[in-house]
Amino acid sequence: MNIEIIAGSPRKNSVTQRLAIFLKNYLSTHTAHQVQIIDVKDWEIGLLQQVFTSEEHAPEHLKPLAKRMFAADAFILVTPEYNGSYSAALQNLLDHFPKQTHKPFGIVTASTGALGGMRSAQQLLLLVAALFGIASPYLLVTPFVDQKFSAEGELLDPAFQKNIDIFIKEFLWLAESLHPEQVTSYN
Repeated sequence: MNIEIIAGSPRKNSVTQRLAIFLKNYLSTHTAHQVQIIDVKDWEIGLLQQVFTSEEHAPEHLKPLAKRMFAADAFILVTPEYNGSYSAALQNLLDHFPKQTHKPFGIVTASTGALGGMRSAQQLLLLVAALFGIASPYLLVTPFVDQKFSAEGELLDPAFQKNIDIFIKEFLWLAESLHPEQVTSYN
């Protein structure tokens, strides 16, 4: 299965990027799925002027991004919480590729505070439904992300591993249930 992790922070040196890197490395090590990161910082999308319904409809400089978005079997959205919601950069990217019908989504939020982006997670549940996607029932809400993950994406807090394992197990159950031809074992 082709899983795209969308790192939703537009900030340089984002602490939520640490979590996206960890998840990519972890899933790549523990499953046979193809896992990549789409980082919103890497794409000059501009504000929404046109919705892309296929790779061919995207402007030339966004065709590689469009190819990845349309080829994805599943997504994991990783976002910080900004003013009680997910990042506008994440919203803007998904607005350009709005219909992800029947694709599974994992929701991952992070903050340097105690709530871990809980309010943004609630907002993302609404967004995934509007994209015609299917949200995994278990969210990975990550408080004190800067203390849980190093800048290189290494887990610093072993006690958080249980949360990660439950999130990944539930996300893969959903994704593999929707794509039974893509089932691999998670170890």
